[in-house]
Amino acid sequence: MQKFIINGGKKLSGEIRIQGAKNSALPIMAASVLCGEEITLHNCPRISDVYAAMRILTYLGCKAGFEDKNAAVLKAETVSETNISDELMREMRSSVFFLGAVLGRTGKCRITLPGGCDLGPRPIDMHLAALRRMGVTIKEEYGVLDCTAENGLKGANITLSFPSVGTTENIMLAAVLAEGTTVIQNAAREPEIADLAGLLNSCGAKISGAGCGRMVIKGVKKLHGCEYRIMPDRIVCATYLSCAAASGGEIVASCCRPSDMESVISIFEQMGCIIHSSEDKIYFSAGYPLKAVSPIRTMVYPGFPTDAQAVVMAALCKARGTSVFVENIFENRFKHVGELCRMGADILAEGKTAIVRGVDRIYGAKVCASDLRGGAGLVTAALSAEGTSEISNIRYIDRGYEEMENVLSSVGADMIRV
Repeated sequence: MQKFIINGGKKLSGEIRIQGAKNSALPIMAASVLCGEEITLHNCPRISDVYAAMRILTYLGCKAGFEDKNAAVLKAETVSETNISDELMREMRSSVFFLGAVLGRTGKCRITLPGGCDLGPRPIDMHLAALRRMGVTIKEEYGVLDCTAENGLKGANITLSFPSVGTTENIMLAAVLAEGTTVIQNAAREPEIADLAGLLNSCGAKISGAGCGRMVIKGVKKLHGCEYRIMPDRIVCATYLSCAAASGGEIVASCCRPSDMESVISIFEQMGCIIHSSEDKIYFSAGYPLKAVSPIRTMVYPGFPTDAQAVVMAALCKARGTSVFVENIFENRFKHVGELCRMGADILAEGKTAIVRGVDRIYGAKVCASDLRGGAGLVTAALSAEGTSEISNIRYIDRGYEEMENVLSSVGADMIRV
């Protein structure tokens, strides 16, 4: 089993180029199923979830691979399989996007329930309800979903009870080749939604209103290939800013999009950090000492993202004063708290609230990642700790971060993978 060894106490200094967004790349890769021609995705991150998506594409009869370091080439000239194996579905939560894509291309799909990080209940009932409105018949037995659209997918008016990112994206994938017009009310507004629409429109789809509460998708007969550049990963950027804050460092995050990160940047400013942004760069200098912040409530975009909660919490472990986190998206998103406390942090978590009392020091320890962002939070804490930390179960971290140890070592971290 691989692990990270981190000797803390090194201030980060230098430039970090932010990778392409995991949460854009995965639904965009699923969208390639809808196109019979080649798609080249630039700025595609080399992370384990992307390789899992490529395995699903290959299983379906498509071609998928990297042409060079970050250019993925996908071609779904034929889709020879519509049943996605349980083993592949369990590899990641985002495998559910292939349901809308395969249905849109073939009119049928058979899947099991998806896997991914254990963050509490994340049912796909909203996905299924939306697909039923579009003419899909769904039979569920022993965790297997048998989905068919015998008369083809039909456009529909769909109002979501919650602006779910995954549900919005699955509807988009199913609707682009459907007959008629689909209208999504209370659609998710995340930048990754607009990025998926950008790819689909580049392939000939007719989508308007992406990134707004109301989206309109006019069905077309077919899609064609294209070249497309995936947006920067705002959560990865927030992670490396947290690492710099925790270590007392000074970095430049390049190839990023500060306009997508206003809710996170405002928290760092409350901590006392100095931030200057341009169109695609963030100059960041940690304040010393860091200050506690007003209560952070995770919310759907444009609110504070749940995926940034763990890394920002780790940065606040040594801040002066008390900070409060309220987790409104997932029920089980404080699993990293116990491990941070093993390092000397003073955090009390109960229900959906965590209270972080700043301490003078935290110490290196043997800790274990239990999910993707919680694991990144442990790395953040380890960089500011006295002594050596060992972080195991880093397969979770590899799901979303491209060669994290090399990125952080390039700006002064003492960090290796063993």
